[in-house]
Amino acid sequence: MELIRLTTRLTLFAGFLALTALLAGILLLVDAPFRSRIDRAPFARLCFNGASRCLGFRVSTQGTFSDRPVLYVSNHISWSDIPVLGGMVPMRFLSKAEVGRWPVIGWLAKQAGTLFIQRGSGKAGQARAEIAGTLLRGQSVLVFPEGTTTAGVTVLPFHSRLLHAAMDAGADIQPISIAYLRNGHPDHLAPFIGDDEFQLHLARMLRQPAIEVGVIAHPVVAIGEDSDMSAISRELQRTVQEGLWKIQAGGLTDRGTATPTAVAGPEI
Repeated sequence: MELIRLTTRLTLFAGFLALTALLAGILLLVDAPFRSRIDRAPFARLCFNGASRCLGFRVSTQGTFSDRPVLYVSNHISWSDIPVLGGMVPMRFLSKAEVGRWPVIGWLAKQAGTLFIQRGSGKAGQARAEIAGTLLRGQSVLVFPEGTTTAGVTVLPFHSRLLHAAMDAGADIQPISIAYLRNGHPDHLAPFIGDDEFQLHLARMLRQPAIEVGVIAHPVVAIGEDSDMSAISRELQRTVQEGLWKIQAGGLTDRGTATPTAVAGPEI
């Protein structure tokens, strides 16, 4: 059964990536004669949502995402955080530079407008300026202020430097909590940590039954010119941590407060 499930999902996922690559290529061709770039956000959201379905995620959400450009901050468990969250609301991502070098996925991430940062390169200032510029152009951005992925049972302290981009752009911040559950408990396969390789991690996830993903969009936090970003960073971390615990305490659908947004097709 695991082999059948893995083969079916890999086929669906590969086929969907091919269609997404075709769409990205068409958009590039359309851009050329007009010497302008079509907004990728609506197309990226559609593709991210489709990828979540192909991966077999059963996603439930609580809360409302902002209808204005904001800096989203979330805990970070896996590469799959991006298709899950990207399928919910138009946004651009800040990702580690290594993702940009992944076959196919990296190219697609660039076409979706992902901002990349080289970890430990001392270029956080440049990333902060790019995020602020993106916000000023009316596009929301998601960052993972823990700076790394975790096992999904706690939330590490948030680094505040990139959060200053919200203040630079006069934008607010909206915290998000995400958690992966299997049989009502934190899933141990979803975390993408250490020296794990994308292809092996993908295969391990796809051979298992559908995974439940809980997402909480917390209230927006207003940012002013005189805001203490260090204090706000600590408060955001606490909010996201409490949301993670809330999801793990029983799952959002069990509490009757969730709205399914990206439920997979027939379980395989």
